[in-house]
Amino acid sequence: MATTARVAPQPPVPGPIQQQRMYGMPPAPVQLPNQSMSLSHTGQSKIDPNQIPRPIRSSSVIIHETRQGNQANPPPPATSDYIIKDTGNCSPRHMRCTINQIPCTVDVLSTSSMQLALLVQPLALPHPSEEPIQVVDFGESGPVRCSRCKGYINPFMKFIDQGRRFICNLCGFTDETPRDYHCNLGPDGRRRDADERPELCRGTVEFVATKEYMVREPMPAVFFFLIDVSMNSIQTGATAAACSAINQVIDDLPEGPRTMVGIATFDSSIHFYNLKRALQQPLMLIVPDVQDVYTPLQSDVIVQLSECRQHLELLLESIPTMFQNNRTTDSAFGAAIKAAFLAMKGSGGKLLVFQSVLSSIGIGSLSAREAEGRSNKSAGEKEAQKLLQSADKTLKTMAIEFAEYQVCVDLFITTQTYVDIASISVVTKTTGGQVYYYYPFSALSDPAKLYNDLRWNVTRPQGFEAVMRVRCSQGIQVQEYFGNFCKRIPTDVDLPAIDCDKTIMVTLKHDDKLQEGSECAFQCALLYTTVYGQRRIRVSTLSLPCTTMLSNLFRSADLDTQFACVLKQVAGEIPSAPLTQAREQATNVCINILHSYRKFCATASSSGQLILPEALKLLPLYTLALLKSSGLRADGRVDDRSYWINYVSPLSATLAIPLVYPRMITIHDLDEKELDDSPIPPPVPLSSEDISDEGIYLLENGEDCLIYVGNSVNPNILHKLFGISSVEEVPNQYVLQQYDNPLSKKLNYVVNEIRRQRCSYLRVKLCRKGDPSGMLFFSYMVEDKTPSGLSYVEFLVHIHRQIQSKMA
Repeated sequence: MATTARVAPQPPVPGPIQQQRMYGMPPAPVQLPNQSMSLSHTGQSKIDPNQIPRPIRSSSVIIHETRQGNQANPPPPATSDYIIKDTGNCSPRHMRCTINQIPCTVDVLSTSSMQLALLVQPLALPHPSEEPIQVVDFGESGPVRCSRCKGYINPFMKFIDQGRRFICNLCGFTDETPRDYHCNLGPDGRRRDADERPELCRGTVEFVATKEYMVREPMPAVFFFLIDVSMNSIQTGATAAACSAINQVIDDLPEGPRTMVGIATFDSSIHFYNLKRALQQPLMLIVPDVQDVYTPLQSDVIVQLSECRQHLELLLESIPTMFQNNRTTDSAFGAAIKAAFLAMKGSGGKLLVFQSVLSSIGIGSLSAREAEGRSNKSAGEKEAQKLLQSADKTLKTMAIEFAEYQVCVDLFITTQTYVDIASISVVTKTTGGQVYYYYPFSALSDPAKLYNDLRWNVTRPQGFEAVMRVRCSQGIQVQEYFGNFCKRIPTDVDLPAIDCDKTIMVTLKHDDKLQEGSECAFQCALLYTTVYGQRRIRVSTLSLPCTTMLSNLFRSADLDTQFACVLKQVAGEIPSAPLTQAREQATNVCINILHSYRKFCATASSSGQLILPEALKLLPLYTLALLKSSGLRADGRVDDRSYWINYVSPLSATLAIPLVYPRMITIHDLDEKELDDSPIPPPVPLSSEDISDEGIYLLENGEDCLIYVGNSVNPNILHKLFGISSVEEVPNQYVLQQYDNPLSKKLNYVVNEIRRQRCSYLRVKLCRKGDPSGMLFFSYMVEDKTPSGLSYVEFLVHIHRQIQSKMA
């Protein structure tokens, strides 16, 4: 169903050019069936900003069954709070499609201008109220599979001939049912035991893998910590923060004899530590050669955690003191990760690197390219683009070798300077890792975030030495995979590590026609080793109806997934295309989709109406927000943009929206609000018109949390929340405290709830008008007009004009 809005005539402007007519917009997202709406306007034709589409968040939890009456049930929005009941299709947490009805032909898809793609998050965290995923053990024979396409048994495979054979829902091949898996069919054609067997009634199951799925014994859980101890890292407190965080998370590492740890430090040389229990204290072994590195010991560098805990704790307490007078400014980052890899090569595992300065010496050393770019301002956009690309191929070549030996690298960048994230992040992207970025690093406010990020990194559901493949029904095939992984063969992605936060985008294409009325299935199979050494195959299957009707595609479009895919593709283009081109690409996706809907699906109406499909009515707002995001702004720091591009790569649909269109709430009046239904108050539009000088506002984007304090806030409220008596006392560096009053307690409760939802310890920054922090806060007001961008209303006018010109 469409939402329509009338255009109000605009008074002529002086001169020969007549401005295009302004227009109204759809009602707020409380949908009135089959109604269009004429918006009120003044003589100046100003649109009422309260009536343009904005996100609304349901305060209640949605209970969602994945199939009802043997029909696929379109999922709730990714940004909503929902509980899934798996009734045949997998949870949308594990797999979401950009369109919940599959176009029968490539022509129907291309006419819609929408993209057909999946977002796959194989280990996604369930809601606490959801049933756990069932583990199925087929014994030595292993899970039942199609003998032709190797698809796994799932609820959509059809049993025939009294259960003696089954038809694969992916490739259509008919197979013999293994004798020990045979069961008679009921009158409805289903196996009589279907509801007792998770693999025949659930969209996601986990199979126990047999020996044939193992190249070697399942690897141990290895955690190797590599810490920058150069002068800068010591002096800023980054080394001490890293050592403290590691020391605190030792107790959170998986228990048991299979958990192994190792530790090394680096500046212009690399220092390994022998942690063997027999020694009275850890023994330092120095590797001075940073061009041709080696591991000084073949054993005792990585040891069982249970054997070295005391030595490890002692060492972590000693490192900041040992290097406190270090005057070495150079960093042999590339050599250090290579040396650590050589120590881990036999086992694989996670390499967690804490780095503070630019890699300046040894293998893969880098230059201060950003400074060079600044000094040569005439170089222009091409040079700026180069700064977003890796400086050389050394680190990429190393990363491919790391991935081959199942070593995953996570980078914790605790810096106050440029470190060339574009170059070093190649290592995390290729090995299935992640970049954490603390800039500018503050010894006051960042250690808590560093500890929480590290703790979540090692405790979240995750697996090692993984391989993933997506299979599709006949007529559709995988075009490309996007995300953090290594790829050796076209059909599979290799993941030295995979965790519950990582998402992989899978673009799809037609290779044949699909039948109207049939269903098209997608199956993701992830083979991985758990942290406790079990080899498992997690299989998620999604079956969606096929359609020839364009209107069905727009009705069943998944806005969050569509937008997340656009975001990922645009982010991927930024290093290799001019910024203007990336912005145009994002805008054109929006215009083309809305034009297709207007041209082929909307009922006849005045050309002065902008008509938006109900499911995609927020697409213009999110597109505008993307254009104003830090990744697409030319004025930001190179490392900030590189980090943004890296952050987007494995991002889930749930976090894609708040990254560009953050959530803003008022907190000065928290004690007047009842937060029973939803612990977080309703959001406020991202417009400076909605910000009062007497108010305090919290804005969060899943990564950071900014609290803006207006200039005329009641001093009593300031004292209750922050322990200060005037706005002038707002500190540059801030750590959230809880004071003994209801307002402060509610603020802490809200912030902790947001952190829980985001699985991220958002660092809190106080902002006020008139200083850089205030400018940062207002840069998120994406609905405002800025020197480099249109306001939301102006952007809607622009979109409408473009559609009109395409219709002409």
